[in-house]
Formats: sequence, structure tokens, C-alpha cells
Amino acid sequence: MSRSWSFALRWFYRLLVLIDPLVRAWYRPFGLGNTVDLIVRGRRSGEPRRVLLGLLCAEGGMYLGHPNGDVAWTRNLEAAHEGELHMRGLPALLVRPVRLPPGTEREAVIRATWRQHPFPGNVLYWLARDHIRAVGTFFRLEAAKSDSPRNAP
Repeated sequence: MSRSWSFALRWFYRLLVLIDPLVRAWYRPFGLGNTVDLIVRGRRSGEPRRVLLGLLCAEGGMYLGHPNGDVAWTRNLEAAHEGELHMRGLPALLVRPVRLPPGTEREAVIRATWRQHPFPGNVLYWLARDHIRAVGTFFRLEAAKSDSPRNAP
């Protein structure tokens, strides 16, 4: 783990939180790279929480993750055991997360971060790749059995 990368990534994500309203305003009508909207129940409040994330595709699966380890949305998703994935122009999909242990599948997903995310994230993730390998949190998303979304706000 690198303290420098941990610090840099925290500040990068703080900036993203600040500009979230602008990003959402652009995302709704036009989309933004591999960005999707995840709705997951808060582990303490039970209230629906929304977060824009980059959906990664690797080894035939769909993945979400955070390069700096567990954060609120990863903890919420794991505690809720499911989330609702909204991909622009498609019906909502109820998904269940499976945390990835170290190994070839997780490595393929980490490599996808700098190949599939839009700029500047792709460059940042490539530069921080060793840190991400050490501390990143990643989930494989599996379709939940239920066809009816339950996490809608």
C-alpha cells in the first residue's frame, strides 16, 4: 500500500463528489463512457443511496470496484447483498455482489480499470496500479433471481 496513492485517490474522489451534480447533468442525456448508476440500501439507514460508477467488463462478467479499498458504497453493497444497476437506455438490473479475492479474475478487472474508464481515471489507475493491486476492492456482479427491482428510491 502506498500512502501517497491513498491520499491522491481520496482527493480525486472528493473532487468527483464535488462535481457530481455536473457529471449527472451530463450523464442523463448523453452518457459518460462506462458510467452506470448504482442504487443500494444504506447499511445503517436503510435508505436508497445512489452512486455513479464505472462498470468494468472482463472475462465475460460485469464488475464494480474502488481502487482505494472499501468505501461507503462498497460496504453498503456488501451489507445489502444486492443493488440495482441502472445502465443508460436499459431496464434496471438487480445484481448481487461477489467480492473478488486476489487471483487472475481480480487482476483482469484491475487491468480493465485503465483500459475501460474514461480520462483522467484511466491514466490515474494505470499510474496507481500497484497500490490498487494491494488495496482495491472489486466485486463481480451476478444477476439476482428476482426480476422486480426492490431498491428503487
